[in-house]
Amino acid sequence: MTLHNKKLKKIKIVISDVDGVLTDGGMYYTEKGESMKKFNTRDSMGMELLFKKGIKTILLTRENSKIVKRRVSKIKIADLYLGINDKKIILPQLCKKYGTQEYEIAYIGDDVNDIEIMKAVGFAATPLDSIDEVKKISDYVCKLKGGQGAFRELADLILKVK
Repeated sequence: MTLHNKKLKKIKIVISDVDGVLTDGGMYYTEKGESMKKFNTRDSMGMELLFKKGIKTILLTRENSKIVKRRVSKIKIADLYLGINDKKIILPQLCKKYGTQEYEIAYIGDDVNDIEIMKAVGFAATPLDSIDEVKKISDYVCKLKGGQGAFRELADLILKVK
């Protein structure tokens, strides 16, 4: 069994950033503000498949987006945290709330604001099009880009070893 598989076998929670992971990072604005984000349905199916195996998905984002809230209302996740600037600070709270340890958590992120939490969890993944600094500290760099199924790719990796 590879080191990745040993780490993945322990995962009970998957935390995902939103923009740049579940979306391509693009934001469409009108004069009235943010109007659209594109999500990949394969990612939400990955969340549902994890849910069926007892693995919780938590979305954690700096944005405070009504669009994300609306999307979450249609998918099976354990929790949504909006407007979180320092993502690592919330980790102890999540561990306590869900009765887990940091090594039992996987995180997928794509930019500098994800690095500290990625260093703290048991398994860190990143989409193919993330920044180099994030790729360097990741356990796994997806073959797919953000918004094109990177979360599903991580979900499938976890499900494969469970």
